[in-house]
Amino acid sequence: MATMMKAAVFVEKNRIEVVDKPIPDVGPNDALIRITTTTICGTDVHILKGEYPVAKGLTIGHEPVGVIEKLGSAVMGYTEGQRVIAGAICPNFNSYAAQDGAPSQDGSYLIPQGLCGCHGFKATAGWRFGNLIDGTQAEYVLVPDAQANLAPIPDGLTDEQVLMCPDIMSTGFKGAENAGIRIGDTVVVFAQGPIGLCATAGARLLGASTIIAVDGNDHRLDIAKKMGADLTLNFNHCDVVDEIMKITGGRGVDASIEALGTQSTFESALRVLKPGGTLSSLGVYSSDLTIPLSAFAAGLGDHRIVTALCPGGKERMRRLMNVVASGRIDLGVMVTHQFKLDDIVAAYELFAHQRDGVLKVAIKP
Repeated sequence: MATMMKAAVFVEKNRIEVVDKPIPDVGPNDALIRITTTTICGTDVHILKGEYPVAKGLTIGHEPVGVIEKLGSAVMGYTEGQRVIAGAICPNFNSYAAQDGAPSQDGSYLIPQGLCGCHGFKATAGWRFGNLIDGTQAEYVLVPDAQANLAPIPDGLTDEQVLMCPDIMSTGFKGAENAGIRIGDTVVVFAQGPIGLCATAGARLLGASTIIAVDGNDHRLDIAKKMGADLTLNFNHCDVVDEIMKITGGRGVDASIEALGTQSTFESALRVLKPGGTLSSLGVYSSDLTIPLSAFAAGLGDHRIVTALCPGGKERMRRLMNVVASGRIDLGVMVTHQFKLDDIVAAYELFAHQRDGVLKVAIKP
């Protein structure tokens, strides 16, 4: 077996390069995965822009689809050569946070003020790939705590069909789950990028009867209809808050899902809530948020604001792949472009600037 591999690493702000790195050694609880397909996430773009801090030289990426190359001695129930995925969040399930019902926050810690250009924030240590350890935009990735995190891919499913499961699908569905959606609810999803589209699909699966998709891109709004949206609003053509209040007869929506991470989308998501409604926030914010007094009813509106990081672990991945295998949702349509790993810089440029109708890119080492 070769000893070196190609990997896309963070060099400095606005610079990611493909370099040669040693193939990782496998410890007793690890698994070495040969990557067959991975992708670029919006969070990776935040890293590229220097808006989320990672170590220089770190391999980026957190969405692995591949084949088990080598298993650690303590990892049972898997075989080398088996097709698997692992969640973007790969907790060991031993921490206080994990055992307290928040495994994605496994071992979270505070980044000091100034290190990240902000006032200090919690780094989600359950998110290890491309954050704390080398990630998946490489020929190989080392999966820690493999027993808890590897999920076999069902026969008949392609890489592209399961590529959304490690992060995008898990995150979008968690946004819908956190919103507390009930049968017959009216739900609005702000931003129809990949996560927002998955939130739209999740809202439909949970029983929402009226789903309103908001975006400024008509192509994405068309895809939102395929994912389950009943109504679409282009914010370039209307006052979205006014339109949603008209649609709901002035009552407001039962739940709003924010899937972009900007002040304007967060504020709009809050303004359209009914009294007692839930705002489920999925966006990665790069600056402080302000909560408007009137939209928040001066704190008296019984509103809930809930944040999320995508759940990981093999059981979550198994459930998501079951949904894909059932045919109830087809996320393969989100993979709009393919690149070789050697061409990942061009893929970042395309994805970061949202050109050519891109939704997700498949990176093939």
